[in-house]
Amino acid sequence: MFSRNVIEEAVAAARRAGLEPASLLAIAEVESAGRAFALVDGRQEPLIRFEAHYFDRRLDADKRAMARAAGLSAPVAGAVANPGTQAARWRMLRQAMKIDAKAACESTSWGLGQVMGAHWAWLGYAAVEALVAEARSGAAGQFALMLRYIEKAGLKDALRRQDWPAFARGYNGPGYAKSGYDRKVAAAYRRHAGTGAKAATDALPEPLLREGERGEAVRALQRNLTALGYPTAADGIFGPATAAALKTFQSRNGLAADGVAGPRTYTALRQALAAGSGGTGWARLVVAWLFRLLRRGL
Repeated sequence: MFSRNVIEEAVAAARRAGLEPASLLAIAEVESAGRAFALVDGRQEPLIRFEAHYFDRRLDADKRAMARAAGLSAPVAGAVANPGTQAARWRMLRQAMKIDAKAACESTSWGLGQVMGAHWAWLGYAAVEALVAEARSGAAGQFALMLRYIEKAGLKDALRRQDWPAFARGYNGPGYAKSGYDRKVAAAYRRHAGTGAKAATDALPEPLLREGERGEAVRALQRNLTALGYPTAADGIFGPATAAALKTFQSRNGLAADGVAGPRTYTALRQALAAGSGGTGWARLVVAWLFRLLRRGL
C-alpha cells in the first residue's frame, strides 16, 4: 500500500487536475503494484521497465549490433526478458545508456504511471532527459508525468465517468481486455474510494503555509506557482522569494496579498491551474533544472 506521503501527493495532483484521488491511486496501483519507489544503490528511484525491442529500433546498425551482442536489444517484444528486480532493471538501463543514452531512456517506462520515455516530445518535454528528471524528482513528479499522459490522451473525462474500458483502451492499448486491465483499475478504484484510501485522503487538510514553513506542502505550492507563471525554486523552503511570488499571485487574483496560503488561495490556485493559465514554459525550465541536479546520479 502507498505511504501517506504518496497519498498526499495523489490528493494534491488530483485536486489540481479536477479528478478523484482514488482514480489516480487506482491507476498507480495497477501500474506499479502499490509501490512508488525502489531502493537502488542507496537511492530512492522510481520504478522502471526496460523494453529491449523499443531500444532495438531506436539504434543505428552499429549500435544495434553492440546492443544485441550484449543481450540488451532484440527485434521482437519479449525476446529479451525484463529483469524481475528493480535493481537489475536499473543496471540494464545503465548498460544500455552506455550504448545510447537517449534511446535507452526512451525505451524505458517511468514511475507510478509507467509512462514510456518515448513520449517525451508528444507530452511537451524539451527532451527525454526532462521527462526522466520529473519521474526521479519524487512522487509528485511521477503523478505529474502520469497526468500529462492522461490529459494529452484525452482520458480525463473517461476517468470522471468511471468508464474503465474507455480509459483502459487509451492508456493500456487496444489489447487491454486480454489482461483485464479495465477490471483491475475498477477494482482498485473501488478499494481506494471505499473505507481505505478515501478516508485517508479526505482527512488530509490543506495546510496553512507562511514564510518560514518547510516541507512537501511548500514544495507543492512552489510548483503550482511556477506552473502558473510565478517562478520560484521548488526547494520546500518558504522564504522571501516564495512569499513574493505568492503575493503577486494573490494580488492578481483578487485576494489579500498577505503571503499566506490559506483556503481562498488554494481555491484560486486550483481554478487557475484547471483553466490552464500561463507558465508552461516556466514549468519546463524547472524540470530542466531538476535534471541538471539529478543527471550525475543516474
